[in-house]
Amino acid sequence: MTNTVPWTPNALADLRECLDLMTADGTVPGGVIAHGTFDTEPGYLASGVVAPECGDARPGPDTVYDVASLTKVLATWPLVGTSLMDGFTLETPIRELLPGIPAEAPGGKVTVRQVLAHTSGLRADTRLDQYRNRTEPLAELICGEDLIAEPGAGHRYINRGFILLGLALAHYRCQRLDELAAELWQHLGMTSTTYGPVPRSAQVAPTEQRLTGGPRLWGMPHDDNAALLGGVAGHAGVFTTPADLATFATHLLTSHAGGPLGRWLTHSMQPQAEIEPGLDRGLAWILADEGRVAYHHGFTGTSLYLAPATGRYLAICTNAVYHHQDNRTRLAPLRTLALKAITDEP
Repeated sequence: MTNTVPWTPNALADLRECLDLMTADGTVPGGVIAHGTFDTEPGYLASGVVAPECGDARPGPDTVYDVASLTKVLATWPLVGTSLMDGFTLETPIRELLPGIPAEAPGGKVTVRQVLAHTSGLRADTRLDQYRNRTEPLAELICGEDLIAEPGAGHRYINRGFILLGLALAHYRCQRLDELAAELWQHLGMTSTTYGPVPRSAQVAPTEQRLTGGPRLWGMPHDDNAALLGGVAGHAGVFTTPADLATFATHLLTSHAGGPLGRWLTHSMQPQAEIEPGLDRGLAWILADEGRVAYHHGFTGTSLYLAPATGRYLAICTNAVYHHQDNRTRLAPLRTLALKAITDEP
């Protein structure tokens, strides 16, 4: 670990101003940004309210958010890293980690590395609802589909691979995915992180109202496909707090040089495929600043950024899908600012 580079007041003030503006213009009901370094206590920037349904409750370190695709780096990615010590390998084809996958199944030849790097060639649409009345195991159905590209040929963000990887982890480790994840989070001290559903309360941020006049999603996974899987999936379904994201980031950065997950982060920050000029995909993580920064987003309005070289992290928690489905565009200013802030060295 190199010398820690502390957060400057100006960088934090810019982030707070951006979050306040997004709250004021209705992009988000409110939100929290956790910031820190591996050797300091976390700080928090908060704005707005949890949601109108929660009265005047203000978001804070212990507000619970549906983090959607951050599940990939909070659950599936670290569970693969800890499984590598047990003979699980990145070059293993998925069919060898799951029962009953025919040798000729197109998706069965995809490797763990290709899934993590989003170069699997599996179908990009997730749509598990098409299998509602099928009796075959889900892994068999997904692996039996035709590929849309040759595995390893190029980058395309695909949830199906992480769904398969979640099923493979559970089979290989002989435990349900949520149980494996809960043991990991408990070990790391992430006491408020869990797969959903979670009970409704003013401490839990609601997300989308799908039908006019209908109930809002609140404590239930926003991702339809995770919901179809009972809330537990390799690609989405996790609920956590800004405080637990800070704990997770601190652990990864602290152990960057030595601990198992730290070494796994180092390995995962090797580029696997180009996303666009200046951005690469590592293993699960997006890599920026010539591979010195790793980050990931969640569709609901969440992000996590790590900079091992400077020991810094940022975690953004919002429920941006509360108002808008075009939240990627609306969140772009805050996410762009966060990436710039963690990349810049004062």
